[in-house]
Amino acid sequence: MPPGTLVLAATPMGQYGDASPRLAAALASADVVAAEDTRRTKALAAALGVTIGGRVISYYDQVEASRTPDLVAEIAAGSSVLVVTDAGMPSVSDPGYKLVAACVEAGLPVTCLPGPSAVTTALAVSGLPMERFCFEGFAPRKSGARKKWFAPLATEPRTAVFFEAPHRLADCLADAVAVLGPDRRAAVCRELTKTYEEVRRGTLGELAEWAADGVRGEISVVLAGAESTPPSVADLVGEVNELVGGGTRLKDACAEVAARAGVSRRELYEAVLAAR
Repeated sequence: MPPGTLVLAATPMGQYGDASPRLAAALASADVVAAEDTRRTKALAAALGVTIGGRVISYYDQVEASRTPDLVAEIAAGSSVLVVTDAGMPSVSDPGYKLVAACVEAGLPVTCLPGPSAVTTALAVSGLPMERFCFEGFAPRKSGARKKWFAPLATEPRTAVFFEAPHRLADCLADAVAVLGPDRRAAVCRELTKTYEEVRRGTLGELAEWAADGVRGEISVVLAGAESTPPSVADLVGEVNELVGGGTRLKDACAEVAARAGVSRRELYEAVLAAR
């Protein structure tokens, strides 16, 4: 590893064989390994047949802010610092972001060893469109906050991915049904890449009914984007009149608005005349 560099490294979500050779080399060569759980990181190194060469420190949510300045100082002094979390990519709902931001602010090198991510893995197996997607992190714990959190997703056209604790999944999906309706398509991905991996696909109503009996394991939820509803011709009359008021000829205004909205120019023209 180059000196004076922060390195983020993705770790396996369940299968040690998913670890990259670069991760193994980084564990052996880093001056400092900042781990979300030092015991799990040492177990990973042992499974890979790697002896961690540098100092291992804990770097979890509760100490992330307090330990970041010292790590920045070590990087600035020429040390290589490797950040690993329990599974997946650091900074994605896991420790790492604060250190990255601090290094960027200080003008220090930051790089990444790519690898497993629950977000992209869940998207890949969900069977839902993934050309455009957004990641929403963890759902709020309380029902009221969760319903408010779901509200913007009612009109979100992109596929959304979020994490949820298994003991809250049933209530979370029930809230999703209440806000988004029972017919929205979704997938619940459980224990991704592990021995008991399971992917349940269906509507929110169907998934909420399934989860009511209780679910175990690490959970990622993929929610289909909202289907756009094309505007009616009547809804577009105001847009035409606004263009006409600005000096555009009526026929030209109808042609412009109809082309943009994907409706019949003739029907729109007749609707404008009827509204006068």
